[in-house]
Amino acid sequence: MAAQEQYEELAQQLSAIGAVKRGLGRVLPQECPAGAAAVLALVERHGEMRMSRLAELLAIDMSVTSRHVAHVAGRGWIDRSPDPADKRSRILRLTPAGRDMLAEIAERYTRALTHYLGDWSDDEVEQLNSLLGRLRASFDDCRPTASTPAADVT
Repeated sequence: MAAQEQYEELAQQLSAIGAVKRGLGRVLPQECPAGAAAVLALVERHGEMRMSRLAELLAIDMSVTSRHVAHVAGRGWIDRSPDPADKRSRILRLTPAGRDMLAEIAERYTRALTHYLGDWSDDEVEQLNSLLGRLRASFDDCRPTASTPAADVT
């Protein structure tokens, strides 16, 4: 197990990741802010879903999710069709225009990372990918749901 000081340094480094996310956010197309990009990415990754599932995946309030969905639907990037099992609900699906937007976002992100990490070796980039994937997997089971309160991290 790592020493306490290592975990403290890790906590500081992870807090600083916000600057990296903001930097990547600046390369997004103006008409596709970070929240919209997150909606598109999740619908692509998880397939069609109800808005309640999207709110759970985003870990945000349903009203905020509704605003993000209205934004992407208004641009034709997702389709909201009636749920055959419950006509009051809508099923969200990515459209071809949404796939095109995701491709543009991926291209922009790749160019930005190529620029900022241009002096990194292939092995260093691969190691970062591997460790970040492992870190994300370590937290997969701790995402709070509507019925599970967030863990106390004090």
